[in-house]
Amino acid sequence: MPRVGKKPISIPAGVEVNIQAQHVLVKGPKGTLEKDFHHRVIFVKKDSIITVDVSKPEEKRSRELWGLSRVLLANMIEGVTKGYEKKLEINGVGYRASVAGKKIVLILGYSHPIEFPIPEELEAKIEKNVITISGMDKQMVGQIAAEIRDLRKPEPYKGKGIRYIDEVVRRKAGKVVKAAGAG
Repeated sequence: MPRVGKKPISIPAGVEVNIQAQHVLVKGPKGTLEKDFHHRVIFVKKDSIITVDVSKPEEKRSRELWGLSRVLLANMIEGVTKGYEKKLEINGVGYRASVAGKKIVLILGYSHPIEFPIPEELEAKIEKNVITISGMDKQMVGQIAAEIRDLRKPEPYKGKGIRYIDEVVRRKAGKVVKAAGAG
C-alpha cells in the first residue's frame, strides 16, 4: 500500500519555501502561493528537502491529512515553477469562443452569448476551438475549467458541447440507426 505522505518533497533551485507553524508560503519564478494547513500537520525543512508528518498518526483523520497535505505542498511548488493548464475543446456548429479582457465570451447555441469572468491569477487563451486555462494554482485552474465545461456539457448523440481535450464522450446510436438494425 503506497504511503504518499512519507515521500519527501525536493525544493528545486529558484524556489523559496517559508514554513511558519501551519502557514506555508512558496515563492518561485511564476509567482507566490500561500496556504494554511491543518494544525495536526507538521512540516520539517532540511536543506532543499521537506518532509511531512502528523501529530497523531494512529488516528484515521490524521493519516488522511498526511497524504493530502504532502500533495498540496508538492502542487504548490510545481505551480510556482511550471504552472498548470487545462484545455477544453468546443464542438458544435456555430459554437465559438473569444477573449475580451478578463472575460471569455462563449456562443453555445443559447439565445444569448455567455460572458464568463476569468480570475486575475489565471490566464485564458483561445486558438480555433480550443480554450486553454493556465495558472499557478492547480485547484483554481481545474475549478474554472470545470465551470466552463458545465456551461454546455457534451451530449452523447452528436457530441456537441464543451469537453476536455483528453475526455472521451461515449456516443449513443440515434433512433434511425436503431430502427434500421431492428428490421
